Amino acid sequence: MQCVDSGPEVLAFQLPITARPDRLDKVLAQKIPEHSRSRLQSWVESGQVWVNGTPAKVRQKVGPGDRIEVHVQPAPEQLAFTPEDVAFQVVAESPDWVVVNKPAGLVTHPGAGNWSGTLLNGLLFRFPELATVARAGIVHRLDKDTSGLLVVARNETTQTHLVRLLQARTVKRTYVALVHGTVDHAGTINRAIGRDPNVPVRMTVDRPIAPKEAITHFTPLARGCDAHDAKVSHVQCELETGRTHQIRVHMASIRHPLVADTLYGGKSVAGAQRQMLHACALSFIDPASNAPVLFESPLPADFLAVMAQLHWDASP
Repeated sequence: MQCVDSGPEVLAFQLPITARPDRLDKVLAQKIPEHSRSRLQSWVESGQVWVNGTPAKVRQKVGPGDRIEVHVQPAPEQLAFTPEDVAFQVVAESPDWVVVNKPAGLVTHPGAGNWSGTLLNGLLFRFPELATVARAGIVHRLDKDTSGLLVVARNETTQTHLVRLLQARTVKRTYVALVHGTVDHAGTINRAIGRDPNVPVRMTVDRPIAPKEAITHFTPLARGCDAHDAKVSHVQCELETGRTHQIRVHMASIRHPLVADTLYGGKSVAGAQRQMLHACALSFIDPASNAPVLFESPLPADFLAVMAQLHWDASP
């Protein structure tokens, strides 16, 4: 069998008369080994593979003399920095930075399993100049199911400035969370965080892989309970460092996991559908004025709906 390249995005194959009938996906895997079978199957399912001039099916058999055309599609990771019209709120902007309010459910930066539809894609769509800035100006992230404020640099100078502020721990990031149990006093958690050796998607403070210093300050705001008398606390957390899942890991480490954070032992309360964590305030030094700027974000509707279903005592 010979392969004829009929264009930069189309490969045409003519099966020889001596070819044995076989499933199309197996034949494609043999003839185009540089692509995974799952990717080839996805091309068939999306109508990008034709047999004898007709769109093919995954389990279709092909045999002697059949002509196969494959419309090669870019890998998902090749589309990671493609502008897309993604919904998010711009809280404030200057020539140097943009402060956005990320909704829960939106991934901040493309990665495995989320190569498109991220905040980064939306930023490139709304602010095309970010294409010239590393990571589209993103200097810190929020987990997919955490809502709230992020600052994005619009040029490399501001990006460097913000990164240095983060390293110097002078960017103030305040969160509010709903956690299980009764938190009756303020405190500081100073425990290094690293990858969990047993569960790769988790972070941990217990024998972590490559641990990094992590410091979280927490203050109780109110105590409450649900209809079944399960205790819940409304707490404020301030980050001194910014490790992956930091607040989630730290609060779970003191036996107060976030409500609905199933990865770290939390359970749904009052209909909560995601971890109850919201980045409510953000402040940093504006590089243009050298003065601090402060931004706040009210609690989103789903957070308020959960709180409304709980019975709250007086503030601690």
